[in-house]
Amino acid sequence: MGMYVLSLLLLSAVVVLTETSAGSHSLKYFYIVMSGPGLAKPRFITVTYVDDQLILSFDSDRDSESQSTEPRTPWIEHDYWEREIRVSREQKQVYRMCLQKVSAYYNHSEGGVHTLQRLSGCEVFSNRSFSRGFVQYAYDGQDYLALDTETLHWIAGNSGALNHKREWEEEQSFAKYWKGYLEGECVYWLQRYLDNGKETLLRTDLPSVQVTRHTSSDGEVTLRCRAHGFYPSEISLDWLRDGEEQLQETELIETRPAGDGTFQKWAAVRMLSGNEQKYTCRVQHEGLPEPLFLKWEPQSSITGLSAGVITALLLLLASVIVSAVIWRKNTSGRERRKGLSRQQA
Repeated sequence: MGMYVLSLLLLSAVVVLTETSAGSHSLKYFYIVMSGPGLAKPRFITVTYVDDQLILSFDSDRDSESQSTEPRTPWIEHDYWEREIRVSREQKQVYRMCLQKVSAYYNHSEGGVHTLQRLSGCEVFSNRSFSRGFVQYAYDGQDYLALDTETLHWIAGNSGALNHKREWEEEQSFAKYWKGYLEGECVYWLQRYLDNGKETLLRTDLPSVQVTRHTSSDGEVTLRCRAHGFYPSEISLDWLRDGEEQLQETELIETRPAGDGTFQKWAAVRMLSGNEQKYTCRVQHEGLPEPLFLKWEPQSSITGLSAGVITALLLLLASVIVSAVIWRKNTSGRERRKGLSRQQA
């Protein structure tokens, strides 16, 4: 269950990461505390991302081990790593108590399966200046509270969060702390990371794109435009029919990690057979100087001719082999007959 929960948290984090604006950079913290049968104490996990790169993780189930907080990149500074160990251990207790408190607001039993999540962080423009900050909480997978950093008011996701909203707004120092942190310390560390990890974080890998054709059992045709091997993760895949965008007809998956530090994504469109050449896939990415346009290329006549030539050669070769076998058999027969004739003579 442990690896499943951590994998689920990492996957949800990646989905949120794709929301970062093109050309900008972000530092994001994901916290989750969960209760459930078999857990003596609620489990607490954190992961930290810079842009699309996982840089740190902490798991309370491993807190007794020397590597309870793990650096995931070689350019993490030791002082930051030590600081995060201390912060994670402090937050572990805070969020366990907070989960109990929130569960009580909903009249949920302490022995049930419940989760409290937090997403916080900051984003800067390409010139490193502050763009925005965010603090969002969720309970059992539903929006709970979010900070409006302009008005310093907390936005309740549902009626169960109203008590907590009133409590935090009565204590304005909490919202002010978050605003100061997001615009100050968070941006400071993000800028240091961009300097230390620039070879990884500021690189650009061009997408490899392929358009393929698939036919369903009912004869309907699907063209799929797949891009892979690209970084950063922001990319746009659009299907055009005679130059017009096909937003409603396009099936799109979210950008996903490829497992090697790059990303992948595809977009598909359905049509009647014979209309394939009316459709064009448009690809836009930071690494491309201009949009890339691709069509599905049917099997060319050259390929068909090559296949025919190969088939003919194979038939000819088979014929030669059969002829050689027959010739050798006939030759062997004649030699045996000659031998018998000599013996009789």
